[in-house]
Amino acid sequence: MNSSVRKPGDVSHKFRLDGRAALVTGAGRGIGRSAAIALAHAGAEVWLAARTQSDLDSAVTEIKAGGGRAHALVCDVTDAAAVNRAVASLPALDVLVNNAGMNIPEPFVNVSEDHLDRVLDLNIRALFITAQAAVKKMLESPERKARGGVVINITSQMGHVGAPTRTVYCLTKHAIEGFTKALAVELAPNNIRVNSIAPTFLETPMTAPMFARPEFAKWVMERIPLGRLGQLDEVAAAVVFVASDAASLMTGTSLVIDGGWTAQ
Repeated sequence: MNSSVRKPGDVSHKFRLDGRAALVTGAGRGIGRSAAIALAHAGAEVWLAARTQSDLDSAVTEIKAGGGRAHALVCDVTDAAAVNRAVASLPALDVLVNNAGMNIPEPFVNVSEDHLDRVLDLNIRALFITAQAAVKKMLESPERKARGGVVINITSQMGHVGAPTRTVYCLTKHAIEGFTKALAVELAPNNIRVNSIAPTFLETPMTAPMFARPEFAKWVMERIPLGRLGQLDEVAAAVVFVASDAASLMTGTSLVIDGGWTAQ
């Protein structure tokens, strides 16, 4: 929209991402896929990274069918060399959505070293390395400094609270919240904003078996004042907001999408 004809108080243009290049990890399914599609609808050119080609192809096809621009990037984010090669190959980068992650719920005393290493490797080490590669890419283009860059780390409400059988997961998500703050302060002089988005439990095919267990469903629903699970598009909308100029003064903080869980 031409700014000369914009009505006073109209901020709708601030939510647009036209001309931006975005990278989303864990983009084949769930939050990552939903976020990538939403970013493309907002005007960004999106690179979708995940390990499974078929998942990526399906998401890219959906984006292109809606008139968006998208590219599949097969990459295991736990492979540092592969991450650095993939990010370096991008023509440009304005927005990173650091989404890839995992959880292995189990009692603390039963956590094996293998499970501990697997969750730490993906949730913390891979996220750190991906952010580092992405920021280096952003800093390659001094002319983009005026517009700035954005790093979005997908954490969880479990990065703000604790829960049984989630000691390792909470450990990683709390760590990412601290990393987000430190990185935001360091990169502010470069006009790169860093924030996290922390969802509650979401209603997806992957969580359906969990909520088929009445005792687990009761435990969750009793802790969400709004009385329902989150939806993927609610998290995707938050991603678009944080990536856009509508959030241009927002850095070093966590946008909690939890129905009130952490307000108690």
